[in-house]
Amino acid sequence: MGRQGRHYIASGPTRSDIERFWGAPALEPIRVYAGLNNGDDIETRVSLALEELIRQGGFERSTLVIATPTGTGWIDPAAADTLDTLLRGDVASVALQYSYLTSWLSLLVEPEYGSESAKALFRAVYRHWKQLPPDERPRLVLYGLSLGALNSQSSVDLLEIVADPFYGALWVGPPFQSQMWNEFTAGREAGSPAWLPRYGDGSIVRFTNQRAELDTPSAAWGPLRIVYLQYASDPVVFFDPRSAYRSPEWLSGVRGPDVSPELTWYPVLTMLQLLFDMMIATTSPIGYGHVYAPQHHVDPWIAVTGAEIHEADVTRLKDYFTEVAKTY
Repeated sequence: MGRQGRHYIASGPTRSDIERFWGAPALEPIRVYAGLNNGDDIETRVSLALEELIRQGGFERSTLVIATPTGTGWIDPAAADTLDTLLRGDVASVALQYSYLTSWLSLLVEPEYGSESAKALFRAVYRHWKQLPPDERPRLVLYGLSLGALNSQSSVDLLEIVADPFYGALWVGPPFQSQMWNEFTAGREAGSPAWLPRYGDGSIVRFTNQRAELDTPSAAWGPLRIVYLQYASDPVVFFDPRSAYRSPEWLSGVRGPDVSPELTWYPVLTMLQLLFDMMIATTSPIGYGHVYAPQHHVDPWIAVTGAEIHEADVTRLKDYFTEVAKTY
């Protein structure tokens, strides 16, 4: 499975960890990962991943997540551990490695790198899931961070699944080259900032950040729930080569809570600054830039999985993972 795959499978909360937090019985979370060395081609790795997911009973859990890794094959524990604990272990996830390259390098050199793997895994899992009786299959959710978010978005054509949609998607730190994200951002409601758009009535797509902005839309969730978690200070999300000759929209009007009011646009210089920031984006303090804090995943996961949880437990989860974040 490679180093990243072994770490993903072996790390994370165990059933006893989850039971200790909730003070109630829980399940052992299921994690399936196919590394580059598990097969000579994408089809082989997808087949192995699906077979293992079925063998372990992944389709018998309440929620099934197709997780698309970053360029190196890494899956952020801030997202995975939070979900496993939130759902009390009643969750399965499957991931497929497609590269060893760092995400920022792939973004600049091969922005669509890995989309073929993501599409193949989604297609295989979705087809098997779709064959199951609707009242017996899990809630199917997509997840990706950074390059994983880009490839996860490109893995599915929403028009092809509209008759029988998966349940939801959480895309974190979506790169500036994400076509779907760009369309939603460009089509945002007038008056909503580029760093926190409001799209339509919020029944399908919602954006959030450190401040958990998911409850502001006017409509209830529809059959498909898409949440973008993004920080206004994330250069991977908001880098724009056009900032060399014009001020980016996220600097206009009210700024994000983590963007300095002293930041000023300068031709060419601002673009170079953002480019450098993107290269070192994972060195920022947790909760800023491209380092997403686990406690900020709690509300998005509740939204995209439909988990029913008391507000007091939501607060307790956030407090717990605020402490856990110090160990990442």
